[in-house]
Amino acid sequence: MSEWDERKRSGNAQPMKELVDKLMSAYQLQGKMTEMEVLSKWEEMMGKAVATRTTHLQIRMGVLILRLNSSVMRDELAHGKQIIIERVNQTAGKQIIHDVWFE
Repeated sequence: MSEWDERKRSGNAQPMKELVDKLMSAYQLQGKMTEMEVLSKWEEMMGKAVATRTTHLQIRMGVLILRLNSSVMRDELAHGKQIIIERVNQTAGKQIIHDVWFE
């Protein structure tokens, strides 16, 4: 009998989600996955007008880095940095950014 069959029979089998969570934690990937999920919802968070003018979007060390192809939009968003921070963190369900930088 294989080790897997033995664990399954003894009740030591772990659900796949639990194993994946442990793996993500061991390789410190959970934070990156959360960041990627949040960034994929950029249009939903900020609207189509902002999303279509966003050419680069990245989170690095708790800072959201944005590049926009509109200087007018960049100026408007710079005045609303706190709103952006709140929306991103609310979407993540925890604080993942503390500042926004514009390139």
